[in-house]
Amino acid sequence: MDPVIIVGAGPVGLTLALALARQEVPCVVLDEGPGKDEPRLARTVVLREDTTALVERLTGTPLGALGTRWAGWRSMRRKQVTREVSFEDASAQPEGHPSPAPLHIAQHALTGALRTALAHEPLVKLAVDSRLDAMEQEPSGVTVHTRGPQGTWWRGSYVVGCDGPRSTVRKLQDIRFPGRTAVERHAVAALRVELPWKGHALLHRMPPWRTSAPSAGEITGRPLPDDVWRLDWLLPPGKDLVTPELLVTHIRETLAGWCEGATPPYDLLDTGVHTVHHRLARRWRTGRVFLAGDAAHCLGTLGTHGLDEGLRDADNLAWKLAPAWHHGTHEALLDSYQTERRTAVAARLRAADQALPLLRSGSGLRTLVPGSARGHEALLMDGHLGQGTVGAPGTYADSPLAPGPLEGEVPVDTPRGAPVADVRVTAEDGSFARLRDRLGRGALLVVLIAPGTGVWDRKHWATAGIMPRLAAAVTALPYRAELLVAESYPGAAAHSVLLVRPDGHLVTALGGVRPADLYAAAEAALGGPPQAQDRAEAGGRTQAGAERAGAASR
Repeated sequence: MDPVIIVGAGPVGLTLALALARQEVPCVVLDEGPGKDEPRLARTVVLREDTTALVERLTGTPLGALGTRWAGWRSMRRKQVTREVSFEDASAQPEGHPSPAPLHIAQHALTGALRTALAHEPLVKLAVDSRLDAMEQEPSGVTVHTRGPQGTWWRGSYVVGCDGPRSTVRKLQDIRFPGRTAVERHAVAALRVELPWKGHALLHRMPPWRTSAPSAGEITGRPLPDDVWRLDWLLPPGKDLVTPELLVTHIRETLAGWCEGATPPYDLLDTGVHTVHHRLARRWRTGRVFLAGDAAHCLGTLGTHGLDEGLRDADNLAWKLAPAWHHGTHEALLDSYQTERRTAVAARLRAADQALPLLRSGSGLRTLVPGSARGHEALLMDGHLGQGTVGAPGTYADSPLAPGPLEGEVPVDTPRGAPVADVRVTAEDGSFARLRDRLGRGALLVVLIAPGTGVWDRKHWATAGIMPRLAAAVTALPYRAELLVAESYPGAAAHSVLLVRPDGHLVTALGGVRPADLYAAAEAALGGPPQAQDRAEAGGRTQAGAERAGAASR
């Protein structure tokens, strides 16, 4: 079987390559650059805690050592603090509710960690100075051509375009990319300076010193390691040139305003202009060709996290491509990638587009709607912190992979299709781990909630109570699955059984051991019964599994 060809060696492409390699799928990553990234402290990304965990699991690198988890968040309007949030240490949080503190990291540091991990991955080949310029798709695979010092043809089973907003893969597939251009522009500066709120991110609207230009009307400050800060100033609509003199004026006014009138010493490390576009590709799949990351969508206005969504694309696609590579294409499973991810990103774009006129309007709305300024601050905070309608990632409750009504389904605090809470679990060999550490291995996870098992020796609880029946039911599933035990889970009663997808989204929660429901839910999560080409290789596994499930229920 030919490898998967990934076009683009940014964070999304490298993450996808690692995620596929962890599931024993070989990949070729086509990098049009030299294989390294220029350090740019003015180019940073913000990741939620679950996407941070995804990258840490794939790279084996604690990203907290390369970036900064915010100690808190502060919203200001004119001279007043309108909202302040403190992020407690994760160790002090209740079980299943880790610290929601986002991670702020320079993009070159993130990419460097991914490249280092790929250098030790024998299933991944990184081809530098290789720019895609042609592609031919056939029912059995895809052939692409790259130009460069060693221009050549490559043969792959699938192609994934992770090559950014100007995606060559998307253009070669003639996929439209409609949307809005230059929705927002920001002047950006990275500087080393001591600010009064160490480790706290800040959004300051309408600061009282706004004298130089309207572009100083909204300022964002985000901390990085070693007293480095990224500051963004929202620019007025248009294409006015951001001169060095204007940027230095903004820096001095802002620092003086935040430090009681005196501009503190600072080192200017990097500058830039960040332009936000809102675009969404019409299709994310054409046969054996897929799009992910900025090649499929552009978002990021109101502080929303564009790269965070790209990493979710990679996580979602990897576990669906892996069984297709190993066992043959399952169209329903592969089609669900576009349905799930495009729907989730479209909802965030729609929410941001609806909120943008309200947040960027003049004072008239504040006069007509009492308290609207406080609502504005809450919406902006949601975008920056990755929560609420503007910032929270979507769930897959309406996914084509969602099972139908199940007789034994019970409620838990995690809705169907949402990411599961990261509780401590015990594996079948008796070892302890976090639930998120067991994701991304190409297996469904079946989690039994059994209070007290954490203090028992495995030889006692593995053969006690409902465990033998549950183990038999898990063995009968139509896909590789891992059985785990947790002492508790938010909102779950004792002896509840959770079925979790390989990307960490909840399929269902059942009350006790219900083999028929568990089997039906697992089959739905995999896109339905295997197709014809899968059945021959499976050797009748589906029918045999159903029979074993029936036996377990008896």
